Amino acid sequence: MLVCSVCGDRYDRYGAAWRCDCGGPLDFADQPLPDSGPDIDATRGLWTFGSFLPTGPAVSLGEGFTPLTESTEWNCAFKLEYVFPTGSFKDRGATTTLSLAAERGVDRVVEDSSGNAGAAIATYAARAGIDASIYVPASVKASKLRAIERAGAEVVRVEGSRGDVTDACVEAVESGAGWYASHAWNPAFFAGTATFAYEVAAQRGWEVPDVIVTPLGHGTLFLGAYRGFRALQRAGWTDSMPRLLGAQAAGYAPIADELHGPSDEENGLADGIQIRDPARETQIHEAIEATDGDAIALSKSRVSETLDSLHAAGFYTEPTCAVAPTALEEYRARGVVSPDDDVVVPLTGSGLKG
Repeated sequence: MLVCSVCGDRYDRYGAAWRCDCGGPLDFADQPLPDSGPDIDATRGLWTFGSFLPTGPAVSLGEGFTPLTESTEWNCAFKLEYVFPTGSFKDRGATTTLSLAAERGVDRVVEDSSGNAGAAIATYAARAGIDASIYVPASVKASKLRAIERAGAEVVRVEGSRGDVTDACVEAVESGAGWYASHAWNPAFFAGTATFAYEVAAQRGWEVPDVIVTPLGHGTLFLGAYRGFRALQRAGWTDSMPRLLGAQAAGYAPIADELHGPSDEENGLADGIQIRDPARETQIHEAIEATDGDAIALSKSRVSETLDSLHAAGFYTEPTCAVAPTALEEYRARGVVSPDDDVVVPLTGSGLKG
């Protein structure tokens, strides 16, 4: 059962609609919760949290339990999400989304992506034996394009903006091209990214950090973290929520612009979060309000400096990753994060992919 987050309409069959007739995003009507305390086996990867998930591990590559590593340079813990099978945190959502697709007998999935989500969906579709069509910007990085192509997916390159890519993909979905395995719209994807929160809590002995700082485009990880920590609290496994702080790219920062006013800069370096119209913008603002959070926009020059520093410190990430550590520095400078706050920052994508 799915429910619209805007008007409350319900849909009986998962996959029968990818969004509500009113245009609002759909979510699962009920969040599965365990009926007992933690019983964690890290060798099962993120699927050890199956009691929180809407499906079983029908399509898996052993993903999950990425390292949580202290960083003295940034006075925080980095969660190394770039060591996933396809090199980004998007594998969290891909494994749950394709598992559900496989259970429902889907024969083709369709996704639009600037790279990482497309590579993840293509790879897990290959693992499932399901055909995939991935819509990408014509300017997509060659390394990410290769990952999609080598998995056997059909690549559809679209000229224009990131929004134009989504529009072309949606048109194809509505004409019957396949099942929309969208990292922005499909609720199964967010069920997967919520496992980030479960792992952080488990790796810290069920002590919730004071602050989480994540990159913020469509809110795939930001909302996943919010939903995950909320589910842990409802299950009685933890007793608090972290503050959620978002990091956006200047010029592509609708959340930060609404909170703090627009920037006259444009950060083309952080290509993974160049989203001007997030599908779940209202939900992102709700998560910020509920956790006393925030979102800020970062310039290209500052993110570039941080990227160099990350590499020099041994964290070989892609450019988009660097917005979150950059934001942490800025939040501290503004007094939003204090020096003694306990902070976790995910590093979301591998430098090996550009």
